[in-house]
Amino acid sequence: MAVTMIPPPDARPQVLPTDRLMPNGMLSPELRRQMRQIADWRNALSVVALWFWVAVIFAAATQFHHWWVVAIAFILMGPIYVRFAILMHEAAHKLLFSSKKLNDIVGTWLIAYPAFVPISLYRRSHFAHHKEEFGPEEPDIAFYRGYPCEPADLRRRLLRDAIGISGWKNFKVLLSATRTKTGRSIAVPILGVQVGLWVISWVATGAWWAYPLLWWLPWMTQWRVLNRLRAIGEHGGMAKSKDRRVTTHNVAQHWIARFWFVPYNTGWHLAHHVDMGIPWRNLPRYHEELEAAGYITPEITYPSYTALWRAATSKKVGAN
Repeated sequence: MAVTMIPPPDARPQVLPTDRLMPNGMLSPELRRQMRQIADWRNALSVVALWFWVAVIFAAATQFHHWWVVAIAFILMGPIYVRFAILMHEAAHKLLFSSKKLNDIVGTWLIAYPAFVPISLYRRSHFAHHKEEFGPEEPDIAFYRGYPCEPADLRRRLLRDAIGISGWKNFKVLLSATRTKTGRSIAVPILGVQVGLWVISWVATGAWWAYPLLWWLPWMTQWRVLNRLRAIGEHGGMAKSKDRRVTTHNVAQHWIARFWFVPYNTGWHLAHHVDMGIPWRNLPRYHEELEAAGYITPEITYPSYTALWRAATSKKVGAN
């Protein structure tokens, strides 16, 4: 039997539709309207809180003159970048604020550009991902294919991420984009924001090195590791299908994983792919609806991300 991470058919009972869920897994129209409510003020507080913690990390690293404080600050910037990425993802789905104008302004200038992301390009490619996972326009296929693999293969990929090889490839693309008129319209605003962040951090802390060491370098290195691990946890080793349980993993959520690489409820990723119009705050409730209907079962659920990564680097057959 072929080695696969795809749950077998008997682990994916055909239970739809129900009295609350439609054949595609989405909630009935009235329930979906309720579930699609965006918590504007709470999301605004999330954005403010994210920048608050950035300021705290920078202040601690530059005011306490101990190498280990700087080391801790550097490490904590990995989860900070994950949070920027997930809030940017929410803005790309136009679910961060109910005002589309506010959603795009905040999502672009306070979240995406600081995190080196051209959100307009990301939105286009990400919608292709949702339209047909593993389809011909899948933007992140390099993250998903080739699993299960040998443990050494994953270690090699993570090492490239950790030492900045993957990051430099991405940063070089951004720099190269400034050579063309179209590219400059995308790259220059992002690079301009980065210069602004460097100036602000230098003036605020008195430390010229704070930006390159605590902002640019974590993006180049540990963010890449966390992003790859999360991507494997979402779609690694899965396949093209109309059944989202074949395209997307389901993993039990724990606070440690939610702190490090799946914040803002992004770990309820199968629910997100069944209905990408549900805001992040409501994904756990929607996940419960899918569980109650028998669509999400224990047989397709990994007990932890470490269990999933073990399966992604083994010759084990099946999902668990």
